[in-house]
Amino acid sequence: MEFVGREAELDALSDWWEHAADRPALVWGRRRVGKTALIEHFASGLPRVVFHTGVGDPMPGELVRLSAGVAGAKVGGLRDMIDNPYRDWRDALDHLAELAVTEPLLLVLDEFPELLPGSPTLPGILRAFLDHTRDRTRLRILICGSSVRTMWSIQETRAPLYGRFNLTLPVFPFRPHEAAAMLPRLAPEIRALVYGIAGGMPLYLKWWREEATVQQNLLRLVGSSGSPLLTEGRLIMETEIGSEQATAALHAIAGGATRFNEIKDAVGSDPTRALDRLIEARLVERMTPVDEDPDRSRRRIYQIADNFLAFYLGPVRRHRTEIERSRGELVVPALERELNDHMGPPFEAAFREYLWRQAGSGLLGSTDIVAIGPWWRSGGQDQIDAVALAQPELTRIPVAVGEAKWARSVDAARIKAKLIAKAAALTEDVDRLTYIVCARNEITRADEDTVVVTAADIFACGSAYADIAP
Repeated sequence: MEFVGREAELDALSDWWEHAADRPALVWGRRRVGKTALIEHFASGLPRVVFHTGVGDPMPGELVRLSAGVAGAKVGGLRDMIDNPYRDWRDALDHLAELAVTEPLLLVLDEFPELLPGSPTLPGILRAFLDHTRDRTRLRILICGSSVRTMWSIQETRAPLYGRFNLTLPVFPFRPHEAAAMLPRLAPEIRALVYGIAGGMPLYLKWWREEATVQQNLLRLVGSSGSPLLTEGRLIMETEIGSEQATAALHAIAGGATRFNEIKDAVGSDPTRALDRLIEARLVERMTPVDEDPDRSRRRIYQIADNFLAFYLGPVRRHRTEIERSRGELVVPALERELNDHMGPPFEAAFREYLWRQAGSGLLGSTDIVAIGPWWRSGGQDQIDAVALAQPELTRIPVAVGEAKWARSVDAARIKAKLIAKAAALTEDVDRLTYIVCARNEITRADEDTVVVTAADIFACGSAYADIAP
């Protein structure tokens, strides 16, 4: 499959290479998000690249592999890298710097956190090297890693590499339209369904077979104890959550505990730190009404932010015991039927993301959009899936409201009437609002003033598709 998306990230890397590469670049993001593929695609256009991936070996082992990588890259120099491998990191950096005195050379240190157990002084060595060789070499260093907390820590004030990066580039899961580009042969509603299951992780999307039915894909991906997505779910829970308290908080949220006190009661202790870490990792989202200050609002709720994790801890979890007992073929049909309930929050979030993409077009009644998010009154009443706020001067005002339904067909007139009633608690100028109705396939009885959106708009990829129905 050809490389898809990441235009902004590629532009940032190219700009770093052309204008600011005298200091390292830092690329980070969760495992499976496509960091290595991004860097490899970027580096494919460069003449001289040395790519080293840390595996957690002691320093001598890592340096032997790095030496072999330098030899294989054929970047010049007289040193026999096989018979005379690098002795330490200073030796490696000095030699690579010499090879880049006249011509640029990119050194990629992928999975950098895996190098630190065997070389804990490496950040300090890198700092000294950068300070010593400034303007004397054209060696460009790109550091990449999946351990989000470690990648944050090496940027902190007291860390040796603080202030040494000219580019810090987070890589996040694909947005809906980017995920759609990986599934060009599917109908838009099935692209939406796959996004609700796999989220925006490129590898998970790649695993989906477009020629197969939804049930066939579910059986292969989660229908047995060793299936790919079931294994991924276990790995996320074991390697990315961080603590037993965070795991308990995730299970509580997946089970319907959305408010802080509900999560606290389920966990049995103050979950503040655990929630902060989950939010930092973009596994959980703290939501407030769009017109309130997130730091001051008391109407906070928590929800699973990662579509795949919500799928794994929701529908899959309910059937996991039978799946582990090799009864996946029997329970997968029930799992498929439960997807309609699961798809509500992912489809609403995808709808809001689509509105952000249209924010400058005037579709939302203004081009001064500064915020788009859900809104509700105290007690969760009169919830609106999407409210767009504009700021033409100093005050934020609502200019558009929208509702998204994971239903094949919806009645726009009925939904608009309900939106008008809810919006009356938001603004006195309900007649000035733009009303947006979203459904999976079809919207009926929409007047000329109502904006209609379907999965075909949100998950457009510009390619022909085969209608593989669920």
